[in-house]
Amino acid sequence: MSETPADLLEKLSGPVLPGGTIGIFGGGQLGRMMGIAARSMGYKVHVLDPDPACSAGYIADKVIEAGWNDRWAAANLARESSTVTLEIEQVSILSLDEAARWAPMRPGAAMLAVIQDRVEQKDWLNKHGFPTGPYRAVRSEAQLAEAVKALDGPVFVKSARGGYDGRGQAKLGFGGDAVDDAAIRQAWQDVGAADCVAERALSLAKEISVMVARAPNGEVKVYPPAENFHENQILSWSVIPASVPVELAGKAQKIAGEIADTFALEGLLAVEMFITTDGQLLVNELAPRPHNSYHGSERACTTGQFEQAIRAACDLPLGDVSMVQPTAIANLLGDVWLNDDGTEKQPAFDQALAIPGVKLILYEKLKPRKGRKMGHLSAVGATADEARERVLAAKARL
Repeated sequence: MSETPADLLEKLSGPVLPGGTIGIFGGGQLGRMMGIAARSMGYKVHVLDPDPACSAGYIADKVIEAGWNDRWAAANLARESSTVTLEIEQVSILSLDEAARWAPMRPGAAMLAVIQDRVEQKDWLNKHGFPTGPYRAVRSEAQLAEAVKALDGPVFVKSARGGYDGRGQAKLGFGGDAVDDAAIRQAWQDVGAADCVAERALSLAKEISVMVARAPNGEVKVYPPAENFHENQILSWSVIPASVPVELAGKAQKIAGEIADTFALEGLLAVEMFITTDGQLLVNELAPRPHNSYHGSERACTTGQFEQAIRAACDLPLGDVSMVQPTAIANLLGDVWLNDDGTEKQPAFDQALAIPGVKLILYEKLKPRKGRKMGHLSAVGATADEARERVLAAKARL
């Protein structure tokens, strides 16, 4: 008689020890680095991704080629896994629910259902008393016009679902541009003429993020805040620790921990936050997975985010997140491999690595494209400023 989902879940209760199999929804660079951490701890790794040549495929024991809404493939991933986690939040709720029938799904579908929709996410944060900037839910072009008027200033428009690194976004009223019917119509089309959120642009002093890990047993570890700098709405560099007052850092960590507890998180959660020029600390967005801004945690903290993700998914004791040394990272986009005429070139990695404290991490993506994340540099220093200066100097040599 074959085992039922309930039989398998009963067998998989408790910690998942090395030798087990970790299933990962998503085979991009985050899945790859989670997989490397898992393999170093003695686990087998299975990945589900639409691309059979995905970045994580080079280190995984098995790749299931399937889309995010393929429930049958999700069940197959979970049936062969001791626990399942994710590196991308676009997996359908039906697929997550199906996986959860066969193996522990960490984080779970209930949390993802909130985070996948920016309107639901903003409403959830406000309902539970977490601070956000002014926003309006928008479900039609007419509502967008009303929202722009109500917010009374420059506005970011973001699609409710999908979209990251600047995709699925539009801006209205910046640089003195007129916000007339034509501009609103164009913004509505730019976000796919679908549900979106309109956010008032804020006067920002800094952008930070806080990574929090929470195990199924309720143990919580909150990382030191990271300070982030974006170019063209893509993270350019990040440094741990953020150069913010101790009191403000503690407040940010407290907010992140409370959000994780309110969700009953099982896994990782990156909480992106704004610090305004008048001193407000506001939650921007949530990411229930490892985060680009914490790639430096591998060198900055006793336990990096990728090992921590595996510990949380396996219900193991969480690792210490104490600071070891200031660390900065700089993203390497496909542009680094491209000449002005679009032909490919070899970046001068030897020159970059000549700077003390610098390391190179590439994601084994075979085709560079403008804006595509291909890897990152990391650098350590005696101070956060020194680490940032080193990593940016290394990137400039490429």
